[in-house]
Amino acid sequence: MYSRKRMTGLAAAGMSGALLLTACGGNGEDLTGGSDEGAEDSKEINIALIAWEEAIATTAMWEVILQEKGYDVTVTDVDVAPMYQGAANGDVDLFLDTWLPVTHEDYWEEYGDQLEDLGSWYDNAVLTITVPEYMEDVNSIADLEDHADDLDSTITGIDPGAGLTRVTKEEAMPTYGLDDWELLESSTAAMLAELDSAIAEEEPIVVTLWRPHPAYAQYDLKDLEDPEGAMGDAETIHAVGREGFGDEYPELAGWLEEWTMTDEELATLEELTLVEHEGDEQEGARVWLSDNPEFLERTLGDAAEGLEF
Repeated sequence: MYSRKRMTGLAAAGMSGALLLTACGGNGEDLTGGSDEGAEDSKEINIALIAWEEAIATTAMWEVILQEKGYDVTVTDVDVAPMYQGAANGDVDLFLDTWLPVTHEDYWEEYGDQLEDLGSWYDNAVLTITVPEYMEDVNSIADLEDHADDLDSTITGIDPGAGLTRVTKEEAMPTYGLDDWELLESSTAAMLAELDSAIAEEEPIVVTLWRPHPAYAQYDLKDLEDPEGAMGDAETIHAVGREGFGDEYPELAGWLEEWTMTDEELATLEELTLVEHEGDEQEGARVWLSDNPEFLERTLGDAAEGLEF
């Protein structure tokens, strides 16, 4: 299971200095260069990938789609800072996971005028405090104190350095009078293991989570209402290209501008790519695309005709 650290408000936290962008083909040649010639004639494209769940899932999906459409796709694994630097420098063509207006605000301010915003494809990127659906009497963060005994006054959280941890500890818990509660800090994997175990026994549990996440496809979960807005507003996720992307890839730019995903679509894509086909995310993407032909028609229009996965 992949894990991620949510960096709300401090988009650049912990990333001091750029990492080199490197990706090699089978014979060792450098593949990080941008497309200097007519890209859509050669159909070569380099997609930057940061190891966040929705980025892994959607990059695998677009990799499969573009390969079927005749593109030569290179995926370059990077961290957030070099992702922006690489696109601004023209070293990569595209990346699919820009969070606005908060998480990547610093990067957008620094590099945005050298990039092309190809549109938002998801509009419900939120930090959440979540319980299983069977906890019928707990519907709001404000309800938690009334169930302190059942929950041992404990919220099961993730990494100590995650933005989600900070927001929960510094904003949500004080706002809702949970100062005497414990936020159990561990890791995303440990939190998910605790959630899985509790649900298997139908025991009460409350966890920190975020959308999008594959757990929403695996379990019947309920995000607790946040009437005070302590967890922050929803963000949108954008596809972003290097400068000149739209001119060099007009067809692909058009597809990306039409691209949207619902909570259910993204959660099931993540489940197939990150859970059921972990280690072969492209195969998971193929299964999902085969099961969702209407998504292809909605996104690619006439270009979806004849595609089989």
